[in-house]
Amino acid sequence: MFPLVRLTFVFLVAIAWTSCGPAKGGDWPQIMGPHRNGLAEEERLTDKWPERGPTKVWDAKIGSGFAGVAVSGTTAVLFHREGANDKLTAFNSTTGKELWSTTFPSSFRPQIVEDDGPRAVPTIHDGSIYAYSAQGRLYGVDLKTGAKKWERKALNDFGADSGYFGAGSAPLVEGSLLIVNVGGDKKKAGIVAFHLDSGDTAWTAVNDQASYSAPIAATIDGVRHLLCVTRLNFVSLDPLTGKERFRTPFGQRGPTVNGAIPLISGKHVLLTASYGIGAEWLEVGATKVDVVWNDEILSSQYTTPLLHDGAVYGVDGRQDGGPVALKCFDPVTRHEFWSEPGLKYSTLIGADGKLLMMQTDGVLKMIQLSKAGYQELGSATLLSGTTRALPALSEGRFYVRNESRLVCVDLGGH
Repeated sequence: MFPLVRLTFVFLVAIAWTSCGPAKGGDWPQIMGPHRNGLAEEERLTDKWPERGPTKVWDAKIGSGFAGVAVSGTTAVLFHREGANDKLTAFNSTTGKELWSTTFPSSFRPQIVEDDGPRAVPTIHDGSIYAYSAQGRLYGVDLKTGAKKWERKALNDFGADSGYFGAGSAPLVEGSLLIVNVGGDKKKAGIVAFHLDSGDTAWTAVNDQASYSAPIAATIDGVRHLLCVTRLNFVSLDPLTGKERFRTPFGQRGPTVNGAIPLISGKHVLLTASYGIGAEWLEVGATKVDVVWNDEILSSQYTTPLLHDGAVYGVDGRQDGGPVALKCFDPVTRHEFWSEPGLKYSTLIGADGKLLMMQTDGVLKMIQLSKAGYQELGSATLLSGTTRALPALSEGRFYVRNESRLVCVDLGGH
């Protein structure tokens, strides 16, 4: 029996979009931003880019990996790999100057792709960084100095395998716990909670393998839910104890991947995946979940869709082949407001009434967030190669990486 932990819950706050006020921005401390929903409510973006594209603030040579940047204050953190080591590097977010680097030995070898670096965006919280490597090693590191506080060999400890592409689900801070989609299905350790201060195990739950989807926590009708997409299921756990509240199947056996984070809208949750899986719209109760509809209206390989003004904006398709479209639809009625075909696979950030669509071919598009139709406001090539890592947006600065470089550009008109 693992010890219970007293949690101080932090509730998610829905902040309305505004169209006026002083230019300001906020941190991007984890995957998909402050609330893991891809929305940067405090950011203000310029309405038009220079003809040459957004101004480059700085760039840096980096190692391998699919992990994007996390930003806290004036520190931008990247988890990447150089040679036989994974590496956490902290940059000054305004100048690109390297502040420190900390290395961790890695013997990870991928099964399918060539890239051997970390996949999961690090999580920054209260002066610490929590990083999860492709080899399934979990690290707690001091944000200011890079000093390692603790380490857990999570995959080994809980008998989990590394999946198709290595471990890649970004850790979640919930109260005094760090929660990870580990995948120890044979030891009832599909989801594991670790103490933030020590890395010790707080609880383990569910006999599920891992996915690449990051867990998210939300308060729905006064009940705090830890919502996780595993390899083949969508589950809710009590974040205090790990006790399972409900589950419903989601996913498909075979060479498939669940990668998108659950998208929360009031009492409802939208799930999406490719490989013939499609989307599901679920109604969440305290101890049960009902599938309202399932449909192939949105089949997104790993991109998490966004919700704005009652409409879902999502990328339909796959990076590794087939047609790709950006879609806007009502999740309640499934009415499609518009669909723009012929695009490249992309990741999404919403800010200041605009949609930033980072294509995997290095082209960034800025689109009006509107149900009225697809309206492109700007398009610029930021990098060559493949830009599949999730980007970040903080204080008007946009961070994106390819296989060997990290670039920071100004989208706020500084």
